[in-house]
Amino acid sequence: MTADRRNHAVRAAVEQGLLTEEQPVAALLDIAGIRASAAALRGAFADVTDAPVLHAFAVKAAPLVPVLALLNDEGIGAEVASPGELALAQAAGIPADRTVLDSPAKTLAELSEALTLGIAVNADNPQELARLDELTAGGTSSPLGIRVNPQIGGGSIGALSTATATSKFGVALRDEGARKTVVRAYLDRPWLTRLHTHSGSQGIPLARMVEGVREVYELAQEINAAAGSQQVTTIDIGGGLPVNFDSEETAPTYAEYAALLKEQVPGLLDGRYGLVTEFGRSLLAKNGFFLARVEYTKTSGSRPIAVTHAGVQVATRTVYDPESWPLRIAAYDGQGRPKAGEPVVQDVAGPACFAGDLLAQGRALPLLEQGDVVAALDTGAYYFSNHYGYNSLPRVGVHGYAVTDGTDGTDGGVRFSLVRAPQTTAEIVAESGGGLARSLL
Repeated sequence: MTADRRNHAVRAAVEQGLLTEEQPVAALLDIAGIRASAAALRGAFADVTDAPVLHAFAVKAAPLVPVLALLNDEGIGAEVASPGELALAQAAGIPADRTVLDSPAKTLAELSEALTLGIAVNADNPQELARLDELTAGGTSSPLGIRVNPQIGGGSIGALSTATATSKFGVALRDEGARKTVVRAYLDRPWLTRLHTHSGSQGIPLARMVEGVREVYELAQEINAAAGSQQVTTIDIGGGLPVNFDSEETAPTYAEYAALLKEQVPGLLDGRYGLVTEFGRSLLAKNGFFLARVEYTKTSGSRPIAVTHAGVQVATRTVYDPESWPLRIAAYDGQGRPKAGEPVVQDVAGPACFAGDLLAQGRALPLLEQGDVVAALDTGAYYFSNHYGYNSLPRVGVHGYAVTDGTDGTDGGVRFSLVRAPQTTAEIVAESGGGLARSLL
């Protein structure tokens, strides 16, 4: 059904003018798909525990207010890591008691604002904890905890592995004396009632994620035993469920992860602890894609090349690290219909002025022609929502879509909702100091 909805949406986007000469790139989000992913997450944990669970979406994965509002409508809160992300969550109507602040570099002002609002805070290090000592002297309604790094190792993408021996995140639990120091910190501060960890995201196998959760659960048990009561009442297990970028299949699933937690860390789910999750990519990636018109086609070294308007500005990770972040590309004709034809090995290039600006290299697709449309799939998280301003290329317009009919192959049943307007040239100039042209003269 997801692929069927996508095909209807592509056809409708072309016919309804979302993809034009003036706007040769457009991003689309599947509203029904996002709702289904949120329901799958809620259901997976409801199946393994009766304890309260706050699912907090990692805002960095898709910092778009309408997306946050949609997830809020599905009972999903927000995990924020900057004043900007907090402002987005507030604009989306997400309440403070469903918001969690995580960041390794929180300022005094950020901490003070969070405590004033009653937002949950996970302290990253002892120096931040010392700041909280001062700020909470008069009491606070914010749930507070410490982030620990279980140092269980990384995955296949080093930049996303947050539980390595030298990770910048959290208190390194296996360093000499660290575990004892963490336990002491809790005993000295009865207002510390949460414990947080996050083992990484893409490239981290489920077994390693669960290992990290088991480590933090055992630490919570140790703290509570030392306190003689259940001081730690909530465990924040982070997020980071990997996404399958190779096919339409959603794998692994939330249900598989929850079942493995139930098997390996049963005490976590027996009702004694509230839970917080912080999933991001896995909720949005497969529910979004961007479209680009093929402006020119050419050959170089006998290899066909389709030059499009989508490259590093919307697919930054893929362009700079294609082996870690390969994208599936779907080919459509100029009317937005799936393109037929024998696969031909070709490159799909972007518009930026450097040679590596490629969406796909050596990819077998029906031979692309001038005026065709390409779709970069599974890009609903971290791609078009996190713009990169190389060559002053504009931020693309983002649209949600709902297929309300579509059973007869027409586009009358596709409804689009504007999520973020395309950036104008005037806005680019303004952001780049256009009103200050003589300030250095």
